[in-house]
Order: sequence, then structure tokens, then C-alpha cells
Amino acid sequence: MHGNLLEIHGLHKRYGSVEVLKGVDCNVAHGEVISIIGSSGSGKTTMLRCVNMLEEFEGGTIRIDGEEIGYATAGGERRRKPEKEIARQRALTGMAFQQFNLFPHMTALQNVTLGLRLVKKMSREESQALGETWLDRVGLLSRKDHYPSGLSGGQQQRVAIARAIAMSPRLMLFDEVTSALDPELVAEVLQVVRSLADDGMTMLLVTHEMRFAYEVSSRVIFMNQGRIGEEGNPKMMFASPKTERLAEFLKSSRFD
Repeated sequence: MHGNLLEIHGLHKRYGSVEVLKGVDCNVAHGEVISIIGSSGSGKTTMLRCVNMLEEFEGGTIRIDGEEIGYATAGGERRRKPEKEIARQRALTGMAFQQFNLFPHMTALQNVTLGLRLVKKMSREESQALGETWLDRVGLLSRKDHYPSGLSGGQQQRVAIARAIAMSPRLMLFDEVTSALDPELVAEVLQVVRSLADDGMTMLLVTHEMRFAYEVSSRVIFMNQGRIGEEGNPKMMFASPKTERLAEFLKSSRFD
């Protein structure tokens, strides 16, 4: 097994003249749970989307289990890999977004099993059994035949997480999965994420839930203006931030 599951080296990303990521270096070991925090526009979500190749990036490398993602460099020239290869690599990661992105015309179970049948080529029986296992795991087996319109926001997000996890990704990416939810629904989604962390799932979470980041993360990364401003053990970082910028951010986040 390769030492790190994820290795990001010298990651640069720009939108026009705006440089959003300015040379990010980050390694994630197997089983680590890393929360990425920082103010809006600091590059947190962009970094996550580059890992999943939802965003192209201009410089640097991203490797999962030693395999370079998205691009191949030969003779000093960097080329985007063929779409089929990128699709295969994208399946190494699972991603849950702020918006749930469920198909409205499909039941909870159909949403979870679609990828299993289309991508993993599972039989109907096999995909159904696995889909039910994961819906049960997120506490929604009794809602398997409900359409998204009949589910609360928290329930829809839990279906979306079950759908991503059912595909057996090596790495799970969460992008502010609670930010579109009413406050009383946040806890049920965070509980699912917490249980996955307890299972040893390798995770990168962009979150503004500071208490959750503090309690669940093995490491926290503080993004500041497109760079990693500070990183380390959450208990150390939150108790005595090394930089003034992190101290200000924690103060404004009302972490207590």
C-alpha cells in the first residue's frame, strides 16, 4: 500500500487573471479525516474540486495511491488524460456537495443504485441489496421508496452521501454538506459523517462547523488566500493558533 492515499504538490488554479490556488501542498494518509476551514474565497472548495477533476488546474500534481490524476507529464509537457481515463480516476473519489443533486424522478433507492448499475455493472438484485445496506446505514431504509420531494433536506443529503459511499471510493470529499440545511437538520448529517470517520474512511471535508472539525478531524487545514495558512492537530490549532489570521478567523467563527 502506498504511504499516502492523496498527495497534492504545487497545486495552482486560476480563473482568468485571478489566482485562486497559489501552490498548495498537502498529503493525506489512509484513514485520515481532514477538515479544511477558512473564509469564503480562500480556495477550499476549488481545492476539493481539483482533486475530483471537476476543475482543471494549471500547475502541480495530484496523486491518489501514487497514480497521477487528470494529467500526464512526459518530456516536460503536461497533457490532460483522455476522458475515459479521467472518468475511471474520478471514481476513486466520492463527493457530496452543498446541493444534494438527487434525481427528482427517482426514489431514494433508485438514486443510490443508479451508479452501481451503470458504472459498476452490478445486477439489479446486487445493486438493490447494497443500496438498501447503505440507506439503512444512514437511517433511511424506511424511506427507500420515497422521492426527493418527500424527504427533508437532511434526509436528501443523507441519501446523497449513501449514493457516494455505495460506490466504494478510496477517498470521500465533502463540500459544506450542511450549509444548505436548516440548523435542526445539521446534526443528523454530521452524525453520518462522524460514523464514517469512526469506520476509518479517508475524508477531506470543507466545513464551517468548527465544533465538528475540532471533534472529528485528525488534522485541520486553514486555507488563507489560496495557500495553506496553517495546519495541524485541531486541539492545538484551536487552542493556540500560530498566526494572527487564524486567530481572527476562529474568533469570527464563534468557536468556543
